[in-house]
Amino acid sequence: MKGLFKSKPRTPADIVRQTRGLLGYASRSTDGRDSKREEKMAELFKNLRELKSILYGNSESEPVSEACAQLTEEFFSENTLRLLITCLPKLNLEARKDATQVVANLQRQQVHSQLIASDYLEANLDLLDIFLAGYENTDMALHYGAMLRECIRHQIVARYVLESEHMKKFFDYIQLPNFDIAADSAATFKELLTMHKSTVAEFLSKNYDWFFAEYNSKLLESSNYITRRQAIKLLGDILLDRSNSAVMTKYVSSRDNLRILMNLLRESSCHNSHVLVLVSGACAAAGACAGAGGQKMVFTATPLCSLM
Repeated sequence: MKGLFKSKPRTPADIVRQTRGLLGYASRSTDGRDSKREEKMAELFKNLRELKSILYGNSESEPVSEACAQLTEEFFSENTLRLLITCLPKLNLEARKDATQVVANLQRQQVHSQLIASDYLEANLDLLDIFLAGYENTDMALHYGAMLRECIRHQIVARYVLESEHMKKFFDYIQLPNFDIAADSAATFKELLTMHKSTVAEFLSKNYDWFFAEYNSKLLESSNYITRRQAIKLLGDILLDRSNSAVMTKYVSSRDNLRILMNLLRESSCHNSHVLVLVSGACAAAGACAGAGGQKMVFTATPLCSLM
């Protein structure tokens, strides 16, 4: 008789709905300790672990596409993502890790061949402000940073971040004394400037003056060796990309920019190979510039030998 009353297994959508209710409770409750709150939070942590297991699979089974689709559709049908992001500081460390992995995975899940996470974020771009401000919170920076990098897979999200005032703050985040946070923000900075080529080219063309002034002074001329090394490597990745050829020509046509590069080249360090690649690319770009009808165009960059 006992088997007749066995509870029905929860569907992925059921787990999402229950999680949404628990997140709503967490958002309203204080951080005080009482048995009811601890019970609710424990249930929330368990649900987040279950959601992660559905999306990633486990040691016994691979993720099932239909279950992932049901979970994703229910997750974005209401404000579950917003609740999860705003409640993240209230979770314990393991639950934060699970939540981060859930949010990251959901950015890649398709429902009826559509990335519905992109549509949701386009309608809720203010959530990106929470991620970006997270770099100023030591406890939350790495979680929000990981979520942000997955979200900028969507071009609309990357464009929003590039065009926001937060973009200027990356030059400071990259130099934070906390190594892990500085490295995380540098990884996000790189993704923003290399992932969506047409969007990046448009951003650099519109914001050339302030962007490269900050890049040169705060990164290429930083007193920190690691910062300089990463900056010159990233600069090469940006300028040597074909979509940024106009920006490349403008950058290497500046005497001040070339002086910075030559100073870096003088350093006896392993990053001077990246400078050589960049300078060689600049010379190649100069030689390749030709006008219509095969006539050579004038290249205005200062000769490198005059800067030595």
